[in-house]
Amino acid sequence: MAPFREMLPLTRLWLRWRRPSVAGVPGKNLGVRKVASGVSPPGSASPRALNIFDRDLKRKQKNWAARQPEPMKFEYLKEEVGSRIADRIYDIARDFPLALDVGCGRGYIAQNLNKETVGKFFQADIAENALKNTLETEIPTVTVLADEEFLPFRENTFDLVVSSLSLHWVNDLPRALEQIHYVLKPDGVFIGAMFGGDTLYELRCSLQLAETEREGGFSPHISPFTAVNDLGHLLGRAGFNTLTVDTDEIQVNYPGMFELMQDLQGMGESNCAWNRKALLHRDTMLAAAAVYQEMYRNEDGSVPATYQIYYMIGWKYHDSQARPAERGSATVSFGELGKINNLIPQGKKSQ
Repeated sequence: MAPFREMLPLTRLWLRWRRPSVAGVPGKNLGVRKVASGVSPPGSASPRALNIFDRDLKRKQKNWAARQPEPMKFEYLKEEVGSRIADRIYDIARDFPLALDVGCGRGYIAQNLNKETVGKFFQADIAENALKNTLETEIPTVTVLADEEFLPFRENTFDLVVSSLSLHWVNDLPRALEQIHYVLKPDGVFIGAMFGGDTLYELRCSLQLAETEREGGFSPHISPFTAVNDLGHLLGRAGFNTLTVDTDEIQVNYPGMFELMQDLQGMGESNCAWNRKALLHRDTMLAAAAVYQEMYRNEDGSVPATYQIYYMIGWKYHDSQARPAERGSATVSFGELGKINNLIPQGKKSQ
């Protein structure tokens, strides 16, 4: 039987803030910063970064996924999240003459936008095969082979920067956010999405239990994810203000654990952490599939996989943006607010 997937309805945990219309900022000529290449050499990382992920392996995984005869079979999650980022762009009542998609894959955001909202789209990714097979869009696009941590663009270039399900694989997330802030124009906005810490908790738990029982211990098979509490701090440290962070959960049903793992490989989302275990024994895998079924199966025999998505919005500072009042400018103290009932006539209280 062919694998089936059912995406369950979204549960929005936090309300997102809608920004009022803001006048656009005149554009500047696009330019390339003086760097040798937008793609980092194999195994390279910024000096301050923890070298958690094998970026060269991740490039190969994404290239392999993009070369498959029918890559769209595995793109249901990325297309869904791309459409939700597009919804957030439409919530902002302004147009964006020049936009950048960081870690674009095959262009899951651009296909949901129109040329009235975005004038021109630069799509950057480390996988050349994904850039060669981008999805159709009515917006004029330019593809750029570039690493998320080493963006080859000048300061104050883009009105909008987006990123969907890509930043969880970078070794230096603070640097990547700083790069995004650097290439944004003043009053430009960054809208991003990345996997959260509860993503694939069913698979993680099943593998750990089976490996502990069969092999006397376990190693990480699901890559580490950023905690939602850290995102606001990281965005603020990168220079963004007027921040919004919200979280969604998308649940997809699969026939079994092996179909889930096959789809993750087809998405280019296989583990690329340096400390990953190269091989799992057959007995351990079968035991993990049995644990998955026993602990999480649905009434119809399928098993759920949970994808937690963090959405973030941050703006680059501009003088036209609203700012908090200066310290000490209040005319009423909090202590006086407690006396407000004494100032209201009794007749008005009873109405």
